Amino acid sequence: MIPGFAIIGWLDAIPWITLTTILHGITFAWVFLHIVQHRREPVSSLLWIVVCWSLPIIGFFLYLMFGIYKVPRKTWMKEKSNRQFQSEREAREAESLPMYYWKSVRESVTGGPISPKAHEVDLALERVVGDHPLLGGNQIAPLTTGDEAFPRMLEAIRNARHHIHLQTFILGNDATGRLFLDALAEKAREGVTVRLLFDRFGSTHAVLGGLVRRYRRIPNFHIAGWSQARLLKRQFQLNLRNHRKALIVDGVDAFAGGINLHDAQTSRSGKPAIRDYHFHMAGPIAHEIQYTFLRDWYFMTDESPEELLKAEHFPDITGQGPVAIRMVNGSPATELDELCDAIFTCIVMAHREILAVTPYFIPSSDIIRALRIAALSGVEVRIIVPAANNHVYAGLAGRALYDELMSAGVKIYERNPPFMHAKALIIDDEVAMVGTANLDVRSLRLNYETNLAVYDETFINKLKRIMLEDLAESTEMNLNAWRNRPAIHKVAENVCHLFTPIL
Repeated sequence: MIPGFAIIGWLDAIPWITLTTILHGITFAWVFLHIVQHRREPVSSLLWIVVCWSLPIIGFFLYLMFGIYKVPRKTWMKEKSNRQFQSEREAREAESLPMYYWKSVRESVTGGPISPKAHEVDLALERVVGDHPLLGGNQIAPLTTGDEAFPRMLEAIRNARHHIHLQTFILGNDATGRLFLDALAEKAREGVTVRLLFDRFGSTHAVLGGLVRRYRRIPNFHIAGWSQARLLKRQFQLNLRNHRKALIVDGVDAFAGGINLHDAQTSRSGKPAIRDYHFHMAGPIAHEIQYTFLRDWYFMTDESPEELLKAEHFPDITGQGPVAIRMVNGSPATELDELCDAIFTCIVMAHREILAVTPYFIPSSDIIRALRIAALSGVEVRIIVPAANNHVYAGLAGRALYDELMSAGVKIYERNPPFMHAKALIIDDEVAMVGTANLDVRSLRLNYETNLAVYDETFINKLKRIMLEDLAESTEMNLNAWRNRPAIHKVAENVCHLFTPIL
């Protein structure tokens, strides 16, 4: 008998249920070994083990898509790409191209006049995110809602002369999405180089609706969608998303923050705009935002470093203002949780007050403990979250933490509609942390995020006034009343909180 037919006949003789059992055993063993080889929180590990055992084969594919967020550095493609791009950057720095902030780092003239307390916090952050220097000479202005941010961003786009780099998590298949794409297309036709990077998961409607496809053939208009689920490169991580939102024009004008490019961020539809914070910046920090964009772009497109790391993308920038800023990037592509560590550092170094706003409040256990200890130590801790969350399960999961925090003295406020998507943290009125990251496990450990530590009294006072406006529109949670809420609410909250590791 021909060997191949013999094998087929042997397989036909094995009951289908036996093959399924064997396959289940193999896939479960692989998942179990992968989990024990990569340290993570025990609750998360046990949850994935239960899921993979209880859902034969299906659990294995769920783990491949959503469970893997740390892999060995030597096989981690994004980390490898970052290091390659870093080497190219260092080679060009040695050539003394006019890249202001890199030269200023080398010449030790970074930073600016900051208070002793801010200096104390920044020394700690230096050890956490030392790859991103403290940079002085900046301006930064807060913008609330798309109604305020979009006109400024579109004006910057219209004034572009050399290049426009735009990155977003959500590109809406709506009037706002078309407005920005049309503005970019117009500049591309004028000869300005345009690069647009969007997250494919967040921008699903724009991708499936064909919006992006209409602009791909325009000269000088380069478009890339971020995804780490690429079968040809053996990447299956649907769970790793690029949550960054940035606009850099001509290397000198920069925007970053929480605002996505879709109609819900504006009052155009007749409904109140989502409450959100964005920031307009000028100065050396624009080059940090530029470099972060180009590093992500390089990973997705493999465009030549010679083209990306050229002088025109990093023009000379004289001091634009008095503000000192340090970038705090977050990424699952490293072994350390730099963003989580940075926020933890800020919290534990607070002496008087912590004021935070976040749309999704599902922090890691160390952040929860830091907030509790701060409150128990006499620090006034106030956290503002939306009363009605756009992701119901996330809102319920966060509410499961209220009792634990309020019993330690943490004050929790739920902001009345419209939905609040803002992210900000102020420590003792001397340090502000703003950007794209929410106080949830996804932002702190799974997403690619960009936050900024800002040291400037004038800016912090402006930001605090905005945050206090949100506080005035909020209702403070009462511990006794909270404990007497209906039992069905407690059950729903605790069930959703069980899935915190994979939300």
